[in-house]
Amino acid sequence: MKLAVSTLGMPGQGLDEAVAVARRHGCRGLELRLHPDTGVHAGLAARERAEVRGKVEAAGLEIAALAGYVRICDPGQADAAVVDALSADLRLAADLGAPGVRVFPGGEDPAVGARRLRAVAPRAAGWGVRVLVETHDSMPTGAAVAGLLDRAGAPEATGAVWDLLHPWRHGERPAESLAALLPYLAVVQIKDAVSAADTTPVPLGTGGVPLEECGELLRGRGYDGWVSLEWERTWYPHVAPVTDVLPGAAAWARRHSREGS
Repeated sequence: MKLAVSTLGMPGQGLDEAVAVARRHGCRGLELRLHPDTGVHAGLAARERAEVRGKVEAAGLEIAALAGYVRICDPGQADAAVVDALSADLRLAADLGAPGVRVFPGGEDPAVGARRLRAVAPRAAGWGVRVLVETHDSMPTGAAVAGLLDRAGAPEATGAVWDLLHPWRHGERPAESLAALLPYLAVVQIKDAVSAADTTPVPLGTGGVPLEECGELLRGRGYDGWVSLEWERTWYPHVAPVTDVLPGAAAWARRHSREGS
């Protein structure tokens, strides 16, 4: 497995510090949150994009994904607005050398999301990037996300992010999540939380998320892609710094990688 760390866990620290943290803790990559606060977003000029890519590559790191905030199934937005916003993020991914952009479902109707995914697929494929739908909000399970991607029918331009927390807390067993998502799986977001009812982040292995079961399942299926520590300090500013949690994430990744078996 290739370990990355999300900049969601480093609010206000900027790209230079994120790169330093990733290198210091043996990460191979960064999951970059798209937001003006992070300095990485679709509004960057060409020179700024080149600077971001250069900093990451000079440090010997890769970008695991861009964590965008487009809601692909949002019923409150017009198709054109969603496709345009997503296209801007995908163009940024191509310029930065990122393999894809994370999106949220943001709505319950897979027909809406599938239509938009098909609309953006030719651009994404042409740029060599993918739209990565996360198990989140209105489609928290692997079955729901896989159903959306199956319906879109654009495997060359789409993929999935398995956030280990959300399917579990909505009653889907890890084996079911993995079976549904495996054909599309691009990133696994690892995290732990107090319980299914209390999603306050806690260090890996001290909460309720079945991380060991998930890790064993991934190793058993030969998964060797990205795993990203999504430490949600941006939303929970009282929790410990991400540097306190990264050693546990690195140990988890080593323990469940094929090379570590």
